[in-house]
Amino acid sequence: MKRGLAAHLSAYVLHQYDWSETSLILDLFTRERGRLAVAAKGAKRPYSQLRGVLLPFQRLSVSLGRGSDDAHAEVHTLRSAEWAGGAPMPSGGALFTGFYLNELLLRLLARQDPHAALFDAYAQVLPVLATADEAQSQAALRAFELILLREIGLLPELNCVTQTLQAVRADSSYALRPEAGIAPALADEAALSGVRLVALQAALDHGSLDALRAECAASLPALRSALRTLLQYHLGSPMLRTRQVMADVRKLLDARAPHR
Repeated sequence: MKRGLAAHLSAYVLHQYDWSETSLILDLFTRERGRLAVAAKGAKRPYSQLRGVLLPFQRLSVSLGRGSDDAHAEVHTLRSAEWAGGAPMPSGGALFTGFYLNELLLRLLARQDPHAALFDAYAQVLPVLATADEAQSQAALRAFELILLREIGLLPELNCVTQTLQAVRADSSYALRPEAGIAPALADEAALSGVRLVALQAALDHGSLDALRAECAASLPALRSALRTLLQYHLGSPMLRTRQVMADVRKLLDARAPHR
C-alpha cells in the first residue's frame, strides 16, 4: 500500500469509547490488520451517517485516513464505514455470548497483529449464535476458543502428550493443563479421551469450522471446562466482565424464581 492512500479493510466493532461530545474511539477487529484503535470523528452527531453503521456484530467495510499504514500509530482516523452484510443482531443469551467473544479478542489479541483465519472464524460463528440452539451454540463457541488459542500460540498439539511428544492413546484419558499442556488425566480433572483429542486436532488442521464444531459437540462438557481453565490462566484476573454479568443475571433469575 502506498503511503498516504486510504486503507480499505473488512472489520467488526469490538468496543467503543466516548472521545468527546461528538466523537468515538473504536476498537476494530480487521481481517487485514488485526485489532486497531480508530477515531470516528463526529460519529455521535444526529446527522452522522456513521451512527447507524458502527454497531457490534455487523461486518463493515471501513476506510482509514492518511497515514493509516503507519504501524507505530496508536490511533488511526476513520474516513468512512459501510455495512457489508452479516447475520441479524443476536439477542438474549446469544448477545451475552457475542460480547464474550469480543472481550476475548480485546484481552488476548495484540494490536496490529493480523489473524485472517480467526477473523473468518468470528464471521462464521456469529450467525450460529443468533440462530442455533443452546447445544449448537456451545459447540460453536468451543470451536472459536480453540481457533483463537491456536492462532495466538497458546494451544498445544492435541494429539500428543506435550512433555514427551508421544502420540495420545485412543483408550486413555487426558487433561489439558495450562502449564503442562496435554497430560494423562488425574481422577479429579476434566478428561478428554485420546480418540476425541485426535479428532479435534484433525479438524483444526483441516480448517473446517463445521467439522471442528461437530467434534466439539461430541466432547462437551469436558472441553468447556478444560478451555475455561486454560483461557482464565492466560487472561489472568479479574474474571471476564461478560462472564461476571452472566453469572449475576443467573443469580437474579434464580432469586426471582418461585421456590418449590
